[in-house]
Amino acid sequence: MKELTPRQIVKELDRYIVAQDAAKRSVAIALRNRWRRQQVTDSMRDEIVPNNIILIGPTGVGKTEIARRLANLAHAPFLKVEASKFTEVGYVGRDVESIIRDLTDIAVNMVRQEKEDEVIELAERLAEERIIDILFPSDLKSNRKKSPEALDRYERTRTRLRGKLRKGEFEDQEIEVDVAEDGMPMMQVFGPMGMEDLGLNLKDMLSNVLPQSKKKRKMKVMDAREHLIESEAQKLVDQDEVVRIAKERVENNGIVFLDEIDKIIGNDGSAGPDVSREGVQRDLLPIIEGSTVPTRYGAVRTDHVLFIAAGAFHVSTPSDMIPELQGRFPIRVEMDKLTKKDFIKILTHPRSALIKQYMALLGAEKVTLKFERTAINAIAQYATDVNARMENIGARRLHTIMTTLLDDILYEQPTGKDTEINITKTMVDERLEGIAKDQDLSRYIL
Repeated sequence: MKELTPRQIVKELDRYIVAQDAAKRSVAIALRNRWRRQQVTDSMRDEIVPNNIILIGPTGVGKTEIARRLANLAHAPFLKVEASKFTEVGYVGRDVESIIRDLTDIAVNMVRQEKEDEVIELAERLAEERIIDILFPSDLKSNRKKSPEALDRYERTRTRLRGKLRKGEFEDQEIEVDVAEDGMPMMQVFGPMGMEDLGLNLKDMLSNVLPQSKKKRKMKVMDAREHLIESEAQKLVDQDEVVRIAKERVENNGIVFLDEIDKIIGNDGSAGPDVSREGVQRDLLPIIEGSTVPTRYGAVRTDHVLFIAAGAFHVSTPSDMIPELQGRFPIRVEMDKLTKKDFIKILTHPRSALIKQYMALLGAEKVTLKFERTAINAIAQYATDVNARMENIGARRLHTIMTTLLDDILYEQPTGKDTEINITKTMVDERLEGIAKDQDLSRYIL
C-alpha cells in the first residue's frame, strides 16, 4: 500500500474500468487514507474515521466493478451485499449485523489461505512421507531395535521409493486415507435477530467437546496427495494467529459495498415506519457509525470499516435518507452515463474486454476471431441507440448485443483447424439492424 498513491490507484483502475474519473478519484483517496491512518500516532489514529462514499448512477456504469477492483488492489476483506435483503430487527429475515459476520468469515478464509501458502512446501514434503508410510508401512518400534546396517538399508529403500513416487509410478495405485468428518449432524435454527448463525456457533463450541470422527476412504495416490497436503497445511497453521490477523484486517481495512441502497429509501407515503426501508436504515446506522458486533471469532469493531453505497436513485435521492445516515456518507459521486466512445473503449481497452473474452472462448476451438474497427464502432452505436430508446442498462447492453451477434458462430462450431472469422460492419448490420428497429423484438433480445 505504501507504493500505491491515489494517482497510481486510479491508473490501476483504468486498466479495468472505462470513464468514471470522479468515482475512481474518490475511492482512490479513501483507500490511500486507510494507509495514511496507519502511520498516524495511536492517540490520533482512533479519531480518524473513514469517509464513506455513495456512488449514484444507473445500472451498468461500473459501480460494483470499481469497489471490487479496489478491494483486490488493497488485498482487503471485501463484501458485496444488497441492502434490500435485510429487514428490521425483530422481523423474519437477515439482520444487518450479519454483514460484519460475513465479512469476518471472508477475512479468516483469506488469511488462512495466505498462511497455508507460506507452509505449502513443507506440507508437500510431509504429505509425501505419509503416502510412503501408507504404501509401505513399517513398524517404527521394531526399526529402533534393528542394527545400524538394517536402518541404513531401510532409509535407502525409502529414498528409492520416494524417487519412484516423484516420477509418478504410483499415481494410479489405491491407498486408504483417514478423512475427518463432522462429529455432529447439521443444525439449522430459525428465528429473528441473527439467529441464522446460531447453529454454526453451537457447532463450533461443541466441536471441542465431541470427538472428531474419522473414516477411512480409498482413493488413488494422485487424489490422496491433494487431500494430505491440505491436511498437513492446516496442522502447520496457527489458527489463533489467523483469527487475530483476520479481525485486525476487518477492523482496519475491511470494505463493505452496499448495493441497491436506494431501495431502502422512502416509504411510499405510508404512515408509520416501514420495516423494509426506514427500519433497515436505522439498523444500518450503528454499524456504519461504529459499534461492536459479536461474531463466532469474537467481537469485531466497525469504527474503521469503509462503506461504499451505490444506487440508481431513479425515484429517490440521497437526501431522502434519514438525516443520521446521510451524515455517515459525506462523499457523494454521480456516475457518468456511458457514451458511444466509452462503449468502444469497454469493448477493446480493459484487460478482460468483452471482445477479448469472445476471442479466448473461440480460441479454445482453434478459431481466430477478428473484429474490424468499423464493426466495433457499429456495435457501440447499436448499444447507444438501444439504451437511448429503451431502459438504459449501461455496459450490460454490450453483453446482449454481442451474444446476439455471435449466436450463429457460437452455435455452429466451425470445423477444421485454424479457422479465421472476420466480423465486419456488414455482418453487424445484418444481424442487428432489423432487431434494433423492431421495438417488440428488441425488448426481448436487446
